Amino acid sequence: MNKPVWLNGPPNRLLMATDLSARCDRALDRTAQLARQWQAEILALNVLESSQSPDLALAWAYGKAPDNAAIARRQLQQDLAGADVSFNVKIATGDAAETIKKIATEHDCSLIVSGMARNETFGRFLPGSTVERLARSVSQPLLVVRNRPHGAYRHIVVTSDFSESSRHALAAALRYFPEQRLSLYYAHKVPLSAAADASAAGEKGDAVPASVRNRIQQEYEAFLQACALGTDDRKRVALVAAQGALEIVLTHYVRQHDIDLVVMGSHGRSGLMNALLGSAAAKLLDWLPCDTLIVRDPRAHE
Repeated sequence: MNKPVWLNGPPNRLLMATDLSARCDRALDRTAQLARQWQAEILALNVLESSQSPDLALAWAYGKAPDNAAIARRQLQQDLAGADVSFNVKIATGDAAETIKKIATEHDCSLIVSGMARNETFGRFLPGSTVERLARSVSQPLLVVRNRPHGAYRHIVVTSDFSESSRHALAAALRYFPEQRLSLYYAHKVPLSAAADASAAGEKGDAVPASVRNRIQQEYEAFLQACALGTDDRKRVALVAAQGALEIVLTHYVRQHDIDLVVMGSHGRSGLMNALLGSAAAKLLDWLPCDTLIVRDPRAHE
């Protein structure tokens, strides 16, 4: 198994996948902010598709294409004016997800950044979209940007079910954001009957029952020991435990605490992430009002 890219520390090259439309502006702004923070280079990739720019696609097909790289570079230079970042532009044709994956690997990009792929009519995450296919296939972490950046990420949550996949997500968050404190978020899912009993007893809906609190704490300590964290990293991580469906309680927590970024692994022993972007993970991408960093378990590439 190859060494995960995040173990090398913050990226020195970011791939920003853009169709040069306004919907990618927030992702472009976040990429520029991270490039400055990490003193990294941006590779802005535009995969030309007919639905995006019919005139350029037709010209390409008939061998009369203008200098598409020059067109893209000119627009990106305007978009990045004053951003004080180093960037290159690459134009390609073909399947968007496969092309992004191929070029990210060829150019040693340690992070792929994308805007949110949404159906503008219904406002829902699109299964089968480029973002979903990237999350299923790329070895690099995938940052899905939803919000306009207002500085560096300050409040970061790592979802965890104490699995090995969760360890990779935590490791990536620690290496990419070495100055930030992290909340390790664990959602304890209970049967409906137990939830009804708790409601009848007047217990808060998302509060973890005392009967399971100690067990969760013990699993958390064992999880951190398995992560083999250094003393400084160990001090940066704090457990947050809640009761309920992850997508519901975590979304509520994100809104309550102004969370900037949620980091999640691609697999888990609980089954919540076993089918990446299946029910729970797709709901998270739909519901979370913040950016999301998806870290694939390296075992998925074996």
